[in-house]
Amino acid sequence: MGRAFEFRRARKEKRWANMARTFTKLGKEISVAVKSGGPDPETNPRLRVIIQNAKAANMPKDNVENAIKKAMAKDSASLEEINYEGYGPHGVAVFIETATDNPTRTVANVRSYFNKCNGALGTTGSLEFIFDRKGVFTIPSAGVSRDDLELTLIEAGADDIVEQDDDIIVYTSFADFISVQRALEQANVTVTSAEIRRIPNNTVTLTDEQAEDIIKLIDKLEDDDDVQNVFYNMNENE
Repeated sequence: MGRAFEFRRARKEKRWANMARTFTKLGKEISVAVKSGGPDPETNPRLRVIIQNAKAANMPKDNVENAIKKAMAKDSASLEEINYEGYGPHGVAVFIETATDNPTRTVANVRSYFNKCNGALGTTGSLEFIFDRKGVFTIPSAGVSRDDLELTLIEAGADDIVEQDDDIIVYTSFADFISVQRALEQANVTVTSAEIRRIPNNTVTLTDEQAEDIIKLIDKLEDDDDVQNVFYNMNENE
């Protein structure tokens, strides 16, 4: 994507370099996981994955334990997971995942970002046909037997296994995410991240100038404290 892609990547690296913001996002994920599945990671696979990701992000153990305790407190804020869908400039589909204690505030903010960037917030479910919900595991390739790993993962339900730089990326269906996670745990394979992503099944190719228009919208969304993830179908590989 040339200039626009480099700008986008630089913004992403800058954002994730902000530990406080990363820890806040992980804290929200922990809260939602605890309230929905309990505080024990042994019986709550969703929480176990988040704790693993927190460790990879160098989130202190005390922070993780405090987030779990806070989520268990009777007076803790109840967070709702709400998704928003819409089209940004130049026909790019945008899917937003939020965790909020004030849906009225969140939807007003999200709508304003779309309006300011010449986009339009759509109705729930309007973009389901564009994005596939998949599990994505990132595994350091060093010291890993690719053949043995592939056999283990295919038996567990992995859809695709690809090499990217120094990592092995494993894709699974949403339904097989937990079974693949357990297979990796049982095989003592190091995982640097495990997450659910919405991956576009078709993409829109833009010029550099057009791409910067959609990047402005994405950045506004990702800067919002209620927003957890933003997915879109702009092609960044050209």
